[in-house]
Amino acid sequence: MSRNRTLRLTTSHADLGRAADILGDGGLVAFPTETVYGLGADARNDTAVASIYAAKGRPSFNPLIVHVADIDAARALCVFDDTAERLAAVFWPGALTLVLPLRAQSGLSKLVTAGLDTVAVRMPDHPVGQALLRAFGGPVAAPSANPSGRISPTTAAHVLSGLDGMIDGVVDGGPCDTGLESTIVRCGDEPALLRAGGVPLEAIEACLGEALATQLHAQKPQAPGQLASHYAPQGRVRLDVTTPEQGETLLGFGSVEAALNLSPSGDLTEAAARLFDCLHQLDAMGAAAIAVSPIPDHGLGRAINDRLRRAAAPRD
Repeated sequence: MSRNRTLRLTTSHADLGRAADILGDGGLVAFPTETVYGLGADARNDTAVASIYAAKGRPSFNPLIVHVADIDAARALCVFDDTAERLAAVFWPGALTLVLPLRAQSGLSKLVTAGLDTVAVRMPDHPVGQALLRAFGGPVAAPSANPSGRISPTTAAHVLSGLDGMIDGVVDGGPCDTGLESTIVRCGDEPALLRAGGVPLEAIEACLGEALATQLHAQKPQAPGQLASHYAPQGRVRLDVTTPEQGETLLGFGSVEAALNLSPSGDLTEAAARLFDCLHQLDAMGAAAIAVSPIPDHGLGRAINDRLRRAAAPRD
């Protein structure tokens, strides 16, 4: 589709139908999930999926997550094993993505999987995202709706700040509740955590009754979010700071004096929900040097620290 401007759509039945029509015509629509806003395209349309990579400036070797409305739609795309069945039964719909063997007749664009024989799939737990998926009636490839490597969006305004005029529409469903991308688990005989996210590792291991291996970094990613530098604000980032240096803007956690605080009470759920919005605010403030308070590395703190380490990583 030609793009003169990005339509800001509501969550009305008519606007969701319009968004579904845009997807059906090969266009790009950003929409809310419980994690972050996704940039959606028909996962079966090569040209539409290529447009995601072009709009984001995303490396073509970095695979995409396919979003589905129900588990039957997921089973039509990939092969579920016992691990996948158990995890889906507990955590779907929700902030968990499963990496599974691709079915030969899935119909998915090879660009979605970046040529791999596996596909990352999830069922989002957001009424607007679910309504759009049902209205569209097919699988939707949807990475986060932001320029590649930059801060993920948790509001429609965040989407437009990075992609206005480059995509066809954005459905404004308000702020995302979880505020961190989904956890990604590769299933199979040796399940592995590929990305920490909105479902804590402890909950997944409790469900499976075993510890998971971790493979959070990869030169050739098996799933999104495995690149070393990602989620980056404009300013440089220094972590685990108790005493900021002159010229640094403190992003705090807990009872500290800070320009912005993820959670003054030290609540990891609140901190996760606020993380990307705070990073966007730091960009708006023009913060050239960002110091971040220590974050406990358990539960959602593990995912928060993962995002912050990638934000602080050296950039190309």
